[in-house]
Amino acid sequence: MSLEIKPILVALRRHKAGTLLIALQIALTLAIVCNALFIIHQRLAIVSQPSGVDEADVFVIANRWADTAQSTTQVDAQVRADLLALRQLPAVRDATPSSGYPLQGGGWDNFVTMTPDQTKPTTDAAIYTGDTHFIDTLGLKLIAGRNFRSDDVMVMGTQQSITPPTVIVSKALADRLFPGGDALGKSFYAMGTTPSTIIGIVDTLHRQGVDQWSQAHAGQSLIWPLRADDSRGIFYIVRAKPGQLATAMREAPKALYAQSRMRLLDLKDSIQDYATIRHKVFDSDRGMVILMSVISIVLLAITAAGIVGLTSFWVGQRRKQIGVRRALGATRNDILGYFLTENFMISLAGVALGTVLALAFNLWMVTHFAMDHMSLAYIGVGVLVLLLLGQGAVLAPALRASRVSPIEATRTA
Repeated sequence: MSLEIKPILVALRRHKAGTLLIALQIALTLAIVCNALFIIHQRLAIVSQPSGVDEADVFVIANRWADTAQSTTQVDAQVRADLLALRQLPAVRDATPSSGYPLQGGGWDNFVTMTPDQTKPTTDAAIYTGDTHFIDTLGLKLIAGRNFRSDDVMVMGTQQSITPPTVIVSKALADRLFPGGDALGKSFYAMGTTPSTIIGIVDTLHRQGVDQWSQAHAGQSLIWPLRADDSRGIFYIVRAKPGQLATAMREAPKALYAQSRMRLLDLKDSIQDYATIRHKVFDSDRGMVILMSVISIVLLAITAAGIVGLTSFWVGQRRKQIGVRRALGATRNDILGYFLTENFMISLAGVALGTVLALAFNLWMVTHFAMDHMSLAYIGVGVLVLLLLGQGAVLAPALRASRVSPIEATRTA
């Protein structure tokens, strides 16, 4: 099979419109599909991030108080009574109060600095409040230091701002603040003038948020020993005994109402297990993955159909020319190779332009949507897919062309 580039270039110059159309289609498809694959990979990575929570056994109760005029002392007394009631349920292993929970979808976070007069933050940390039961209730793994003691826990009333002198941090935050691995016993500041000294480090503790801002500080969280007695409401995080999640979720609201009816609990939305929490918080990410996948598949299908259609049209137009070549000694493989090479040259031009467009599109998203820079590996994969797609799409019409008989050379149009 001999390949002659010059006749192919001559033929492409005679069909400029069709050639440019297919090349542009390949370029746009490459630009969009590469960025779509990048977005899909990013979103799947976000969706599969571990929370650090024992998600199979933990559920969250969003408790709102009916009387928002209660004093901090009244709220604290009710919170203590509620926690005692929850912990006494046969299906419950532990329970803790908190200002928020991992994968909540948004919540309290503070800038972190190493000195009180530092103007530019070192990083940002999600803030959780909890008591001595927080680590066990969420199923977190304490990898260094100690848990809170009862005398560490402070009471924080409605809209109060308290910075406790002790703190437990996630490993991600500890490594960010003290890369040398010696964070235990060190202090930092979280938008206040009181230093918080690290007394413990937990392995993984996901932030409340999952948005782009949170991803830039993934896993950086801290726990302050605070019982946030907000008169508007509080989260109770409850850990059921293994295999008793449904029973615990059913019995918990009854136990709380037995303590006081002056609360608002929507049994549908106020009590959620972690399967529901994870499903809700990543709903838009899953939707984006599906949308990008559909767009990529449709674009690839349209591009393949365009190549098939144009090549079939060209084969129909060139039957006499093909017949002449066959009559002059060209083999079926020569004809097949001609059309495969012709398509490969168009595809090369398309992917070259598409590479530039893909990088420009990614740069635009980095600038306007704070996305990460796309790895060149995505473009490499996209180029390979488009070239193989082109060769696969042109194969059927090229085979039809190779079967054109030399007698076609004797027929008039």
